[in-house]
Amino acid sequence: MPNISGLPRLTRTHKLSVAGVAAAGAAALVFSIVPGADAGQGTSQATAVENVKPVAFSAVHTAAKTQLATITQQADNSAAKGKAEAAAKKAAAEKAAKAKAAAAAKAKAEKARAAKAEKARVAKAEKARAAKAAAASRSKVRTAIPAAAPKPAAKPAAKVYPDNLDGWIRESLDIMAKKGIPGSYDGIYRNIMRESSGNPMAINNWDINAINGTPSKGLLQVIQPTFNAYHVEGTSWNLYDPVANITAACNYAADRYGSMDNVNSAY
Repeated sequence: MPNISGLPRLTRTHKLSVAGVAAAGAAALVFSIVPGADAGQGTSQATAVENVKPVAFSAVHTAAKTQLATITQQADNSAAKGKAEAAAKKAAAEKAAKAKAAAAAKAKAEKARAAKAEKARVAKAEKARAAKAAAASRSKVRTAIPAAAPKPAAKPAAKVYPDNLDGWIRESLDIMAKKGIPGSYDGIYRNIMRESSGNPMAINNWDINAINGTPSKGLLQVIQPTFNAYHVEGTSWNLYDPVANITAACNYAADRYGSMDNVNSAY
C-alpha cells in the first residue's frame, strides 16, 4: 500500500517498538483501576479512576508520540547514512574508473610509442641494407667494367719558327739534335754569311762545280749530288729549301770535317 501520510515508512522493528509502548501504557491503566484488598475503599478508588483515566491515556499518547519521533529520527539518520555511504561508494567507483582509464590511456600511448620506435628502427635498418646493397652493386659493376685506358699524352704543339734566317737555323739545329748531327748556331751562321750572305736562292755559275754542270746552290752552296747523298729524313727534297739545305750541308760537314763549326772556307 502506498505511503500517503507524509511520514517515513516504519520498519517491522519500529512497529514492534510502538506496540510495546502502547502495551505498557495499557498495563499501567489496568493496574490503576484494579480493586485493592480493602473493600471499603471502593468508592474512593472509583473516583480516583475517573480522575486518573484521562491522565493515563494522555501519558500513553505522549510516550508513543515521543517514541515515534525517536524512531523517525533514527530512520532519517539511517537513510542519511545510507546515502552518504552510497555517495562514497559512487565516488570511489568513479575514482577507480578514472584511474583505470588513465592507466589504459598511458599503456596505449606507451604501446604506440614503442610501435613508432620499432617502425623507425626497421626503416633505418632497411635503408642501411639498401645502401649497402647499392654500394656492393656499384662495386661489382666497376669490377666488371675494365678501367679505361689512359689517354695518350697530348702531343706538344708544333714549334713555330720565324720564316727568316734565324728561324731556319734554329729549326735545322732542332732536327740535327734529334738525328745526332753536331753543329752550333754560330758555326752555321758564319758559314752561311760567307757562302750566300743569307740568300736561300743563291747559285754559283762560275766555279769548277758549275763548269762540271753541277753548280752550288742555296744558303750553304751545296751541289745536287751532295744534297741527295746527305739529305736528312723529315726535310724537303728541294735543294733551295733553307732548312733542308742547312741540314744536309751540316750532315756532310760532320761526316767530312767533324762539324760545320770546323769549316772556315770552301768545303
